[in-house]
Amino acid sequence: MPPRSISFCVIKIGTLFNADRGSKMNTVTVQSIPASSAAHNLPTFPPLEQETRPTVPTDAAAYYLNRQPQTLRAWACLENGALRPVRISGRLAWPVAAIRALLNGECAK
Repeated sequence: MPPRSISFCVIKIGTLFNADRGSKMNTVTVQSIPASSAAHNLPTFPPLEQETRPTVPTDAAAYYLNRQPQTLRAWACLENGALRPVRISGRLAWPVAAIRALLNGECAK
């Protein structure tokens, strides 16, 4: 059996207003995106073993931890997550050493 090509579908729902008639019309636009082009929109990060920075931004830390970035933001806000970020000029920076320790099963706090 040949491998399947997975594609993504984007659905946009909107409303058009006809000024001449004074009426509204709902519209639906469906756009299919091939998997090959959808994969190009994803951010790429170096392997954690090759990371040389002492801290990484939230999106990179979420990638390494296999979590959504919003989950890490909640951890920072509530101060109850597996890691604690460093705040640099109001931005969250996640220590690479703590990420590595967490992934190795060590206590990162």
